[in-house]
Amino acid sequence: MAIVIRKAVLEDIERIMDIFSIARKFMQTTGNPNQWINGYPQKELISNEIANGHCYVCEINDSSEKRVVATFCFIEGPDPTYSYIEDGEWPDDLPYYVIHRLASDGTVHGIASTCIEWGLERSSVLRVDTHHDNKVMQHLLEKNGFSRCGIIYVANGTPRIAYYRKSE
Repeated sequence: MAIVIRKAVLEDIERIMDIFSIARKFMQTTGNPNQWINGYPQKELISNEIANGHCYVCEINDSSEKRVVATFCFIEGPDPTYSYIEDGEWPDDLPYYVIHRLASDGTVHGIASTCIEWGLERSSVLRVDTHHDNKVMQHLLEKNGFSRCGIIYVANGTPRIAYYRKSE
């Protein structure tokens, strides 16, 4: 089964929103009930990300089906929420890209690794942040070579653990 990563189009929006709903339920069952609450990420935000060319989907293509199984945003830095970091520091000030809102429907294993490798093919430096309670994402990031750098604060003022990876 091949996984194809492509830019999302507006026709993908309903499937993307379904994937976020599945991801929210998964996070709640794995001890992370406080991330992506109150309908976040909203359809309007994702529509804007699609229009800006930041939103991507992972699609499986084989002889029997073609289906979107995951989504993420890949955005060139600098990210304003990463300008201040506490309880640590960024290892350097090299140009970077950020992976935001990575979500899967859970039907295909290895999606996070696939998205990270795809990102590293496009930028030698990646930054990611995640919620303190998102132990699954923390594990996936550390498994994929990311280092914990400190705490950043997202736009609504809540803290996130900041991660960094530079390709060799």
